[in-house]
Amino acid sequence: MKNLIYINVRRVLFLSLGITFFYSCERDLSEDVQFATFPVNGDIFTDNPVGLTDQFFDSFDPATGANPEGFDRDDEVAFEGSASIRIDVPAPDDPDGGFIGGIFLDRGDGRDLTGFDALTFYVKGSTTATIGEVGFGTDFGENKFAVTANNIRLSTDWRKIIIPIPDPSKLVQERGMFFFSAGTQSTNGFGFTFWIDELRFERLGTIGQSRPSILGGNDSRFPTTVGESLTIGQLQQTFNLGSGINQTVIPAPSYFDFKSSDPNVAFVNELGEVTVINTGTTEITASIAGVLAAGRISVESSETAQIISIFSDLFADIPVDNFNGFFLPDGQTTLGGVIEEDGNNIIDYTMLNFVAIEFYGRDNSGIPPVDATEMTLLNLEIRVNENIDSGDFINIQLQNAVGAPNASIGTFQIPGSSLIANEWVEFQIPLTSFSGLAARNAIGQLFFVSDGTISNISVDNIFFSAE
Repeated sequence: MKNLIYINVRRVLFLSLGITFFYSCERDLSEDVQFATFPVNGDIFTDNPVGLTDQFFDSFDPATGANPEGFDRDDEVAFEGSASIRIDVPAPDDPDGGFIGGIFLDRGDGRDLTGFDALTFYVKGSTTATIGEVGFGTDFGENKFAVTANNIRLSTDWRKIIIPIPDPSKLVQERGMFFFSAGTQSTNGFGFTFWIDELRFERLGTIGQSRPSILGGNDSRFPTTVGESLTIGQLQQTFNLGSGINQTVIPAPSYFDFKSSDPNVAFVNELGEVTVINTGTTEITASIAGVLAAGRISVESSETAQIISIFSDLFADIPVDNFNGFFLPDGQTTLGGVIEEDGNNIIDYTMLNFVAIEFYGRDNSGIPPVDATEMTLLNLEIRVNENIDSGDFINIQLQNAVGAPNASIGTFQIPGSSLIANEWVEFQIPLTSFSGLAARNAIGQLFFVSDGTISNISVDNIFFSAE
């Protein structure tokens, strides 16, 4: 993406840490006072769960498709000792659920993990596959200090996985020892098995070069009005593991220290929630353990609204009829729509020749078209998920007054040379550049047209704005 983009807000986990002590202003504490401490044992599972009850595994909710039946101890397979954890990943059509996942929960007071720098474990699979997510800090509560690593690749041999802790000083009383979620996306729907052993928190002393980032490391602007709010997303932190390998994790917002350069314009809390209270401009930055995060937000607050959002996690979206109207029998081949990718909502299209996002009241839905008369730009991000040839293009089209005698369509062509294979590219297209668009007081369709030159794209952050 370009350095100056509008913010793409992502999933945020909300967690809580409840350690508070009170003191009296009237007298000093005795030197004999001993503050409460919590267990510092880092072991979670060796041959058995360590410091946990026999019911230490909590499955994700079966109502969401989680399969609670594929988790067990295996006395025949182990990296070290006599047993390991066996996890059978179901096929998508399994009647008990199409994926497996859950958390390992300390059901006591929690543990003091401030002396460790990583969660580690050994893992192997029955085949080469991928575990979608692993991490710690999820406790089915507020999950305040959750950490996630995506797409852990399995081998049929044991390998050690290292998940760095973003800031160990935060983990004075943690109950979420481990979590995982796995499906069959990497095996084309075929179930598989993987084993986990020697699961523990360790102090390795070899983890360094912390590189936190917000907003994907981009500098972003947020045009807004007084009273609006946003949540800072795309949080990441990359470490070098000492072996030359880098590991990127997704930390919960509470690991970051957020700062507003002018709190009288907007202030930000520990969850990365920005509240705009006055007109003006302020810059939001963040850091972890004193290391400044790449990426910052320029909040630009004015009296009048500047945004009409069609699809964005940041702004309040208008209602839409659909994200793929299926124009049949007019030769449309495009499949797809809204999907979740790494916890983020995007629109994904495959077999693209043309497709439309519609918001004009199709099939008497009652959804009104957009009056973009006061808007000046169409903003969107596009990722082409394939190689790009010199003759490739994507036409962006806007139709005004759909179905009316005075309907008009305006077209703006994005050549392949302006796109980058497998990378997001942001576009801010002047509405005056849409050739043929006679008016924009009732825009009801946004088309993506490639005529088959490009067949697989993802799009995100689609909105009109006023400069």
